[in-house]
Amino acid sequence: METKEFEFNGTKVSGFIGLLLLLACIAGIALTNIYLLSYSGIITPVLFLAIILISCGLVQLEPNVARAMVFFGKYKGTLRENGFWWIVNPFYTKKKISLRARNLNAEAIKVNDKSGNPIMIGLVMVWKIKDVYKALFEIDSQTIGQTAGGVTTLNSTMRAFENFVSVQSDAALRQVAGRYNYDENSNPADDVTLRSGADEINEALKQTLNDRLAIAGIEAVEARINYLAYAPEIAAVMLRRQQADAIIAAREKIVEGAVSMVKMALDNLKKDGVVDLDEERKAAMVSNLLVVLCGDEPAAPVVNAGTLYN
Repeated sequence: METKEFEFNGTKVSGFIGLLLLLACIAGIALTNIYLLSYSGIITPVLFLAIILISCGLVQLEPNVARAMVFFGKYKGTLRENGFWWIVNPFYTKKKISLRARNLNAEAIKVNDKSGNPIMIGLVMVWKIKDVYKALFEIDSQTIGQTAGGVTTLNSTMRAFENFVSVQSDAALRQVAGRYNYDENSNPADDVTLRSGADEINEALKQTLNDRLAIAGIEAVEARINYLAYAPEIAAVMLRRQQADAIIAAREKIVEGAVSMVKMALDNLKKDGVVDLDEERKAAMVSNLLVVLCGDEPAAPVVNAGTLYN
C-alpha cells in the first residue's frame, strides 16, 4: 500500500547549540539588568522571547521513537534520527509516537467454527508502528472516559491506532476461526483444524491482521491463538463425545491385541504339540480368552475337576 511518510528535511542542528544559545540569553538578561538598566526594558523582553522560541525547538529522540513534524496543519516529514536536536523553526508541532513492539492479549470471544459449533477463542499478538503518517493521520482518535456521579472525567486517552488494533484483531480472529473446524470430529475430510493446524492457523491469522492493519500503518509481527475451547453451552456434550471416542479407540486397541494374543496361543499350542484341539474346542478356547482379555474386570476362572466335557 502506498505511503505518504517521508523523512523530515527541515533545518535542525545539535541540541547543545540551542542549549548554549539558551544559556547565553539567560546570561544576557542578567547582565542587562545589572549593567544596562536604561536598556533593560527593551532587551529583556526580546531575550525572553528568544528563550521561549529556542525552548520550543529543543527535542530529544530515544531509540525506536519518532516525531511527526507538522507546520500549521501541514505534514513536513518524520524525524527518526536519535539524539538531542534543536529544530531552528520553533513553530513545528512535534507529534511523538513510539515505534517499539507492543503486546495485545485479547480476551477470548465466542465465534462459530466452519461447522457452526460455538467455540471460545482468544489470541495474543505482537505489533508495532511501521508507518507514522498513517498511524497518526489516516484514522481518527478516540478518548476514553468514565462517568461518576453524572460527571464524565477522563481517566486515560487511547491513541487511535491502539483502539484500531483491538477492534481489528477481534474481527480478524472471527474471520479466521470461521474458515476451519474445531477438530477432526466435526469434519474428518478437513486436513487442517483449529486444534491440529496451529502453524497454518497462526500464519493465516497474522496475514489477515496485516491486511486489516495496513491502512493504519501497523504491522503484526506475530500472532498466535492462546485459548481454544468449546463454548459452555455445548462443552458438556462435546466432552461426552470425546470420552466416547476415546473409549471406542481404546476398545479397538484392546480387541486388536486380544485377537493377536489368541492367534499366537493357538499357533504355539499346535506348533509344540501340547494339545490337539478340534474346531469346537478351539471356539470355546477363543471365546474364553477373549472374555478374559477384553473384560473390564479381572477374570475369575472356574477350575473343572472332571473331564473336559463334564
